[in-house]
Amino acid sequence: MGKAEIKTKATEVGIADFIAAVPDARRREEAAVVDAIHRRVTGLEPRMWGPSIIGYGSYDYVYDSGHSGTMCRAGFSPRKAAMTLYLMGNYGKHQDEADALFAQLGKHKTGKACLYINKLADVDLDVVEKLIALSWDAMNEIYPA
Repeated sequence: MGKAEIKTKATEVGIADFIAAVPDARRREEAAVVDAIHRRVTGLEPRMWGPSIIGYGSYDYVYDSGHSGTMCRAGFSPRKAAMTLYLMGNYGKHQDEADALFAQLGKHKTGKACLYINKLADVDLDVVEKLIALSWDAMNEIYPA
């Protein structure tokens, strides 16, 4: 059996074109806001990763199983159900700070390494920016360039 093909790779699709094609007007506006925050935090121009993730930077990973790949260091996807931000699942030495920020964030849900926000109006955007920055810093510590 061959190695599984990684589907989420950097592509050449234009970010502006992708955001313009988001069907919901509010989600399009929110995507522009979240993109601006990521650009401020990372200092990078984004790239599309797979068909629906707007990503900033990249890192190489290797799991204990030997599976390896490359993924964006930070990113988000303006999905229909929720704005999905890809953050660190484990903030290591920054976990207490992350927990305090999540407590101040407002209405949200989390997954293993995802933050789900139904409407940006439901959360504190300053806290969103701090969470993205904390995740970015933790990623850079764990996966130095």
